[in-house]
Amino acid sequence: MPNAIQIENLEKSFGKVVALNSISFKVKNAEIFGFLGPNGAGKTTTIRLMMDFIRPSSGKISIFDQDSQQFSVGLKKMIGYLPSDNQLYENWTGNDHIKFSEKLNGKSELTNDLINKLDYNPKLRVKHLSTGNKKKLALILTLMHQPKLLILDEPTNGLDPLLQNTFYKIIKEFQAKGITIFMSSHNLPEIENVCDRVGIIKNGKMVAIESIARLRSKHIYSAIIHFKDKINPAQLEEKNIQLISSNNKTVHLQIKGDINNLLSKISKLKVLNIQIEPASLEDIFLEFYK
Repeated sequence: MPNAIQIENLEKSFGKVVALNSISFKVKNAEIFGFLGPNGAGKTTTIRLMMDFIRPSSGKISIFDQDSQQFSVGLKKMIGYLPSDNQLYENWTGNDHIKFSEKLNGKSELTNDLINKLDYNPKLRVKHLSTGNKKKLALILTLMHQPKLLILDEPTNGLDPLLQNTFYKIIKEFQAKGITIFMSSHNLPEIENVCDRVGIIKNGKMVAIESIARLRSKHIYSAIIHFKDKINPAQLEEKNIQLISSNNKTVHLQIKGDINNLLSKISKLKVLNIQIEPASLEDIFLEFYK
C-alpha cells in the first residue's frame, strides 16, 4: 500500500527568501503525523504546497501515490483541510455553512454527532461567534464528510482544554477507521498525546523525523544537585553537561549521553541530595532548535 503522503526534496523560495530547503518525509496510511516547529519554520508553507495552493520551486509531492499538481482537483475531494485562519462567511450561520458543504459533498451522518461532541450552536451567525466557536465550526466542516486524509493547520488553537481533549478523541476515532491525519502544531503536549510520529522543522529544514516513543528514549537527563557548600557551577560543565540554572548551593544541569562523568565530578564534592530524571519531551524537542 502506498504512503498517504510522500514529499521529496521540496523547496520553496519567495524571491530571495528560502522558506523550505529540500525537505523530505513520508506519512503512512492511517497514521497521525505531527508537524512541529515554531512560527515561521515553514509549516504552513508546506501545507499550502500539499494543497496545491502554491507551487514549489522544486521537488515533488505525492498524495496516495498521485502527483499533487497533476491530480490536484481529484485529490482535494479526498482531503479535509483546516487552515490556521478560519475562512468563514461572517453573515452566514453555522447551518448555512453546513448546508452549503452538503450541497457540494452530499449529506453527512456525522454532522449532528460532531455538533453535539463539540458543544456547538449552529444557529448563530459567524460574526457573533467567539474565536473558539469559529474553530468548532471550521472543525465540523473539515471532519463531517470523513475524508480519506485530514490536513490540519494548528487545529486546536482557540479551543479550551476540555474541547481539545474531545478533538483528540475524535481524530483517534477517525484513525481507527483508516483515515490519515497530518497536523501541524507548536503545542508539545498535543503532539505527545495524539501523534504516532513527528517531523520537526526548523528554518525551512527537517531536523528530525521520529516516533514519539523514540524521542522519549533519547539519552538526555535533568539533574538537580544540592551541595553542602557553595560551589562554582562552571566546574561541573563540559561538552555533554550544560548548566541550566544555579542558586547558591543548588545547581540544575542537563546531561546528554553517559551520566558517569557527572557522577565522577560530584563524588569529589559534598552532596546533600541529587535528583536525576529523564528530560521532559519539551526539553528533547528544544534540543532540535538550538
